[in-house]
Amino acid sequence: MKALDVAIVGGGLAGNLLARQLRIALPELRVGLFEKATERSAKVGEATVEIASNYLVRRLGLSTYLYERQLPKNGLRYFFDTPERDCPLERMSEVGSVSLPFHPAFQLDRASFEQDLLGMNRCDGVHVRTGASVRSIEMGVDGGAHRFAVEDEAGTSEYCARWIVDASGRVGTLARQLDLRVPEGDHRIGSVWGRFENVADIDAMGPQEFRERIRYTPRRLSTIHFMYRGYWIWFIPLRGGLTSVGATGERVARDRELRTREGFQRFLLEHRAVAALLRDAKLVDLGHLARIAYGTRCFFHRERWGLTGEAATSADPLYSPGSDFIALENDFLTDLIARDAAGEDADALAKRTELYDAFMKFRHEATVLLYAGLYGTLGSYELACAKWDFDLGFYYNLWATAYLRDWHLDAEYLGAQLRLRSFVLQALQNFGDLFRRLERELDAAGAYCRKNAGHFYHGLTNIDFAERVGTDRSESEVMARTLQIFNHVRAQAAVLLGEADSADAVAELPMSAFLGRRPVL
Repeated sequence: MKALDVAIVGGGLAGNLLARQLRIALPELRVGLFEKATERSAKVGEATVEIASNYLVRRLGLSTYLYERQLPKNGLRYFFDTPERDCPLERMSEVGSVSLPFHPAFQLDRASFEQDLLGMNRCDGVHVRTGASVRSIEMGVDGGAHRFAVEDEAGTSEYCARWIVDASGRVGTLARQLDLRVPEGDHRIGSVWGRFENVADIDAMGPQEFRERIRYTPRRLSTIHFMYRGYWIWFIPLRGGLTSVGATGERVARDRELRTREGFQRFLLEHRAVAALLRDAKLVDLGHLARIAYGTRCFFHRERWGLTGEAATSADPLYSPGSDFIALENDFLTDLIARDAAGEDADALAKRTELYDAFMKFRHEATVLLYAGLYGTLGSYELACAKWDFDLGFYYNLWATAYLRDWHLDAEYLGAQLRLRSFVLQALQNFGDLFRRLERELDAAGAYCRKNAGHFYHGLTNIDFAERVGTDRSESEVMARTLQIFNHVRAQAAVLLGEADSADAVAELPMSAFLGRRPVL
């Protein structure tokens, strides 16, 4: 029987990144990685955002690799259409950047990235086995080792490991064995996607004014979103010339025809601007998920096991939170494994494990609240600008700040966050209710799409603190900025609802007004 310190079930993105992190942080440990597939296939989840990118660069030392072998990302970019979906691309209202972002992010060809990571991990001394299925996992109890069998074409091998981590994605080898999956019944969306050859270059389209308004920054490198009521369509460029194109929404979850090759292409071509980008394109492959979102009963357990990536949870591809979750989960797992290896007291380790587990459950709850019941708000330029300021302001000010400063590894900070859990979730619910009210009232007034053509909004206009994220900002400064974001978005909503002539005319509220059960407007 081969003995390991850490066994990682699954050699996709989450598992490979954890293996690399463990070799960097704890090179003395015996790490094994077991992957059922023999070749890496194309996957969605190509776009990263600031937390994941910081993890890849700062924690894993992959900066040079990412710039040489993958693509930099030029932020998020939204386009809005008419109700008839016939607006020319250059006339669509747009939300996005006018320069490459201060904090780097990347567009990943998942197949090549994961294949390269496997090679790096082999070279770094990870015991890597591909074409190997993990079977018969016997969970250790009372400090005992976990035992499992690995089957491949050569036969069956027996292993034991002090730690075992499920990184097997939606397959959820350990998650399903332990009955950990929890459906997200309030957020029923699906996705369909494919990779296309010969997608038109958006930076060569439209008149001079179309490119000039964004100061000639490359739109093609952005994660491009075409936003509609109830769904959105993405374009993500990949190194090598292919483009990932997909759709996510409520309709995708219920329309089986849309998830076929013919149905998907027909659906895309119903949108004038999308059709223009795909005029000479050829669909290479197709994938789909009828149900995206789910939670877990447990991320990390005191008996030295844990979940990472989609083996744990999945929320929504909008804002690309999946790799951010991997960064947090892998940091927590690495810290727990390091503490165990250093001989930390079992009770102290169990207490920290429970703290990290509770925080990840809170983070998943908060993330889902950004999306659940809010897909109807996506197709309005005015409404989306307000939600952009809220969601991205919240992300930069609270979540990215904490990660870039490593506050998430501070037990005192996490304890304080968990004590605020109910207030944070209530505030998110309150703003969700406000956005739903905006959707209803704009629609009733025939104003939902009134500014979907001819407008541009620089996405960092009201997130002017972005460059200071990761610097020595105090918690009091962060909280003051949070209140400013809340009041700013509330004032925007008041103007859209006709309750104020200007945002400056809306009286500001104290933080307590946003944390209770009363409507914020």
